[in-house]
Amino acid sequence: MNRRNFLKFLAAPFVLAGGLFGSSPAKAARGAYYSGPVSDHFDGTQFFNPGFPTDKSRADLFRFMVMEGKEKWPSSWPSPFRDVPPASSRRLRVTLIGHASYLVQVAGLNILLDPVYSERCSPFTFAGPKRVNPPGIAFDDLPKIHAVIVTHNHYDHLDTDTLSRLVARDAPRIVTPLGNDTIMRNHDAAVQAEIHDWGDRVELGAGVSAMLVPTAHWSARTLGDRRKALWASFVIDTPDGRIYHVGDSGFANGMNFRAHRELGPFRLALLPIGAYEPRWFMETNHMNPADAVEAFRLLGAQHAIGHHWGTFQLTAEAVEAPEQALAAALQAADIAAERFVAFRPGQVFAL
Repeated sequence: MNRRNFLKFLAAPFVLAGGLFGSSPAKAARGAYYSGPVSDHFDGTQFFNPGFPTDKSRADLFRFMVMEGKEKWPSSWPSPFRDVPPASSRRLRVTLIGHASYLVQVAGLNILLDPVYSERCSPFTFAGPKRVNPPGIAFDDLPKIHAVIVTHNHYDHLDTDTLSRLVARDAPRIVTPLGNDTIMRNHDAAVQAEIHDWGDRVELGAGVSAMLVPTAHWSARTLGDRRKALWASFVIDTPDGRIYHVGDSGFANGMNFRAHRELGPFRLALLPIGAYEPRWFMETNHMNPADAVEAFRLLGAQHAIGHHWGTFQLTAEAVEAPEQALAAALQAADIAAERFVAFRPGQVFAL
């Protein structure tokens, strides 16, 4: 095994299943991230998806890490787009920064979703998935940020270094599911997040609110803290319509997308379309493009943006595969291609 492959092997558990080190497993095992009453998705120690288990064994993880047939990504795959957003926008304006990171501007508010500006989505600076394109909005070009939404604690969604930079610069509100505040605060005491449960609605001001809803996923930063913090999708209500934002989710027979259709109508759905191969390992946690198209149909959204592809290689498919598979799935479902677009970093959806 050469040095590059060894480093990937070393970092893979942290990114895909929680790592071997990092936060203390013993501390995490005591439920240090969150303590609260038992509910239909929390047993007093761990969170779970009712009726839809997502856990994989360590043997499965090892099999995945040494799998054959992983497509090679280019070391650089720059986006043709670059955005320098306005200081604010009254009308809805959404920019993909990269992977699952977005800037949402509406009603004078600037909201970041799962902001990751680090070069790697990993606990290490020397190993782990490295971005193959720069952020579609440079950090210094970001307008003043009023609120940050973090969907869950995987390294490609919760980037503590980025949160520290944002807090030092703008002191935004940070909204996240139960338990994730502990991870942020342990990294930087200045990062004080508001934690909420599924079903909670958070008023962000100017007629904008965010509601946490169930999503078929899980959480971990280490192998000792599996499902010790909650994960969620978000319904963001704005004066220009509702947005349905999914950071990560398995399709899970469509149960959540059917149930959440009644929370619409949705002007825009932000749906992951990447990091899905091999299916035996990823199906319970990540949708493929065909799943995302069916989720889009079940939600009844007007438009969708496909994300979670083309920036960090987390799984086996080629860098262009999600965009190609999305086009095929839309054609098979007789849905106009312009309604669901696989965005590249810096690309903008605007009214």
